[in-house]
Amino acid sequence: MPHTPDRMALDVLGLGESSVDHVNLLPAAPLARGTASKLRISSAFDAAGGQIASMLAACSSLGLCAGYLGPLGNDENGQLIRSELESRGVDLTHVVVRDAPARFAIILVDESTGERTVLWHRDPGLDIAEGEIDPAVLTARVVHVDDVDEQAAIRTARMATARGITVTSDLDRVTEHTPELVASVSIPIFAEHVPPTLTGERDPERALRKLRKQYAGLLCVTLGTAGSMALDGDRLIHVPAFSVHAVDTTGAGDVFRAGFVYGLLAGWPPLEILKFANAAAAVSCTRLGAMNSAPTLADVERMLAGAFAAK
Repeated sequence: MPHTPDRMALDVLGLGESSVDHVNLLPAAPLARGTASKLRISSAFDAAGGQIASMLAACSSLGLCAGYLGPLGNDENGQLIRSELESRGVDLTHVVVRDAPARFAIILVDESTGERTVLWHRDPGLDIAEGEIDPAVLTARVVHVDDVDEQAAIRTARMATARGITVTSDLDRVTEHTPELVASVSIPIFAEHVPPTLTGERDPERALRKLRKQYAGLLCVTLGTAGSMALDGDRLIHVPAFSVHAVDTTGAGDVFRAGFVYGLLAGWPPLEILKFANAAAAVSCTRLGAMNSAPTLADVERMLAGAFAAK
């Protein structure tokens, strides 16, 4: 394994969603063909999550210095998220706290496959207005944004790139603002369904090559059980997923992005970055919850070596 990334004040700073997840384990996928219209909940628990908060918790677990910009609600759920992030060593010095309830999600996990359905609610009061993020706080080596509050993400990405900072992303939907957001970041990391929606090409390679005509730089897409793929110039890189018994896929994409940033900061080539990120995501699938699924560096190294055993 290449050397651990050099430490500095902050390795990664994230802007985007945090959440309290109400997780329900079910014996089968809800509304799946052949299942009953009523399903008994096997067990349930509440946990902190959200794509940016979970990604930052995973970064911290891997040994990176991570900070959260927000937004963070000021209700009881917001306090829970704050406590969980602080306990995991995520810096909240510059967090934007809003007079609004924190985002929450109801997550339905199929115990037979680990696949999940997410139902969520986000108060508009969590949106970050122009001018609320001071460019001076953007001093991390990487800034990571999602696409929930797109205008805030675009503004922040542009401010960061203007300061010479690499900006990575969690792109999970397609709206009229998506092309602008993709153009604003240094390395877009797409969810599997996004490139086909943007390009009309169902094949991920053809979709990435079509996106290449509009966007320079490294393009990456997560592919679930098919692993991940990147287009580095004209070179296509596909890394299969690790085979694990998945108990909960919640947060796997967030952990992938944490692993990606870890490898990026270490200066690894794209192939090694994808292998490491895939391994990190695979570990997370063997555990329940979003933040709670974050692997340590040792966990990922064992997965890469073929010696990982789920606890």
